[in-house]
Amino acid sequence: MDISLTTPALLFPAVTFLLVAYTNRFLALGSRIRQLHDRYRNNPNDVLLSQIESLRRRVVLIRNMQLFGVGGLFLCVFCMFLLFAGRMLAGKIIFAASLLMLLISLGISLREILLSVEALNMELSDMEKEKKSPVATGSDNL
Repeated sequence: MDISLTTPALLFPAVTFLLVAYTNRFLALGSRIRQLHDRYRNNPNDVLLSQIESLRRRVVLIRNMQLFGVGGLFLCVFCMFLLFAGRMLAGKIIFAASLLMLLISLGISLREILLSVEALNMELSDMEKEKKSPVATGSDNL
């Protein structure tokens, strides 16, 4: 298979959008962690604690997603440099490594999404418990 300088260049827009999406997830998580931290300090409970633990795992995953994404982009640029220098075999190997790093990043992203859904389900189950528990209202005395 022959690759030219344009082959790795095709990844730039996709990787850029991917890294922006990862950064947005990281910023949203940071905001959520601060909110839950304040709520937990005011009213400690197990649901908030489990949410905070889930967020801790997700932050690590997002860091790893970004690490592999940036590493994949770095190798992609390095591949272009090698191809420009006429080192075709080395360029192909580095390009394959960059694709592998991006694939790992996407796999970690999938795991983080699954944890996110799990955290949302915890939140929803807590709301359902509150709805099912009897609330003392004036209509109970009728």
